[in-house]
Amino acid sequence: MPRNQDQNAGPDGPRRTSSGGHGNGNNGLLRISELAERSGVSAGTIKHYLREGLLGSEDDVVRTSRNMAYYPPKFVERIQLIKRLQEERFMPLRVIRELIGSDPERAARMIELEDRILERAIEARETGRISRAKVRETYDLPQNVLDRLEQLGVLAPSARGYDQDDVAIIEAISRFRAGGYEEAIGFTVYDTLRYREALEPLVEEEVRVLLDRLAGKVDVDRAVQIISSGAEPLRELIGAMHSKLLLAALRRQRGLVSYTD
Repeated sequence: MPRNQDQNAGPDGPRRTSSGGHGNGNNGLLRISELAERSGVSAGTIKHYLREGLLGSEDDVVRTSRNMAYYPPKFVERIQLIKRLQEERFMPLRVIRELIGSDPERAARMIELEDRILERAIEARETGRISRAKVRETYDLPQNVLDRLEQLGVLAPSARGYDQDDVAIIEAISRFRAGGYEEAIGFTVYDTLRYREALEPLVEEEVRVLLDRLAGKVDVDRAVQIISSGAEPLRELIGAMHSKLLLAALRRQRGLVSYTD
């Protein structure tokens, strides 16, 4: 239940401290109209966030009468964070409540870290794009194969061409085909989906672990540097582990065939 501060309130709101308070003399607390103006949302939106439990405990709200309440300034940043998650991440309020419920400051740091990582990744990709014409000239892949990979979402070229990851995928498929992985014996572009589907949950878990371990423990620039420096070793680690697992699977298969024979 919210605290009722009638016994501490003067005729103009909560009693002033000896230091005189802030701004309007309400110990720095804000009327809902002031909170709405500073946070950039309507009073109705703030009330909705309160009902949904998104702004923390009602104990933070000082009610001086049935229709008058004052809110702490820290609500401003929290409201802006909620609105940002709604508009930029398209998160439902239920997910937002779970994300920021226990530690909104840490949630804000995690989001800042995500944004910086994304900004750096986008910058790297945009500066290293290769035109479609150059790709067709360099790699022996039919246009219909490139088109189908794009339709499947495996490749994602822009008007300026393919980014470095797209080019690496194209090069890998070209080498597969050159080595005998041909459509005539059943190898198609749809095989790439098997790897994407296997990697998606792994990547989701990787992002969760990285953000959980780095957010708030090192500054954002250092965290971005750590993640960037790990990209190439991670590729090598996954490749090496895949080779070991492939060999183990072949040995098991050979043992199974020998046993059935």
